[in-house]
Amino acid sequence: MPSQPLQAKFRRKNVLYGGRVPVAGVLLTGQGGRRVLLQVNKGHGWHTVARARTGAHGRFHANFRPHGLGRYGMRVRLVGPAVGASSTSTPISKAAVHTRGKVTVYRQSVASWYGPGFMGGRTACGGTLSAGTLGVANKTLPCGTRVTFHYGGHTVTARVVDRGPYVAGREWDLTPAVKARLHFPSTGTVWSTR
Repeated sequence: MPSQPLQAKFRRKNVLYGGRVPVAGVLLTGQGGRRVLLQVNKGHGWHTVARARTGAHGRFHANFRPHGLGRYGMRVRLVGPAVGASSTSTPISKAAVHTRGKVTVYRQSVASWYGPGFMGGRTACGGTLSAGTLGVANKTLPCGTRVTFHYGGHTVTARVVDRGPYVAGREWDLTPAVKARLHFPSTGTVWSTR
């Protein structure tokens, strides 16, 4: 019998707010009718957000819709002991009956970039802007706030280091280092965790 009887695939690692996060898995003992819990943790302990039952050959599907932005830890847990096909099989320890994954929930916002003409200058948050500064400008978030951005399959986490942008309809000005890591054009829609 496998040492890890429950396997799951967390199919989406990045999702827009309002979207669903699908999870598919299998109880490797092949038992149908077993209860499985999908749980999430956003820093305040594990909470059950969906329940499923294993079907034919131990397969199950569950999903949840996150209620906020940011990163969630996810896990699936089998309810009760994991035993083999035979009722006389030895139960597997509780530590072996869950599997984990992560998902980051974003919202869409409009961004541009800045830097030429500002290199070496002081930022509104008290730093010096350089080509390697992993930072963003935002008009309202406190200086130092960490924000994760996702664009075209690339992800980067940066801190608010400046104020701006001062163009209507834009929420972020990316430094050249953030723009390069995201492979971001001059302006466009980016996913952000704030």
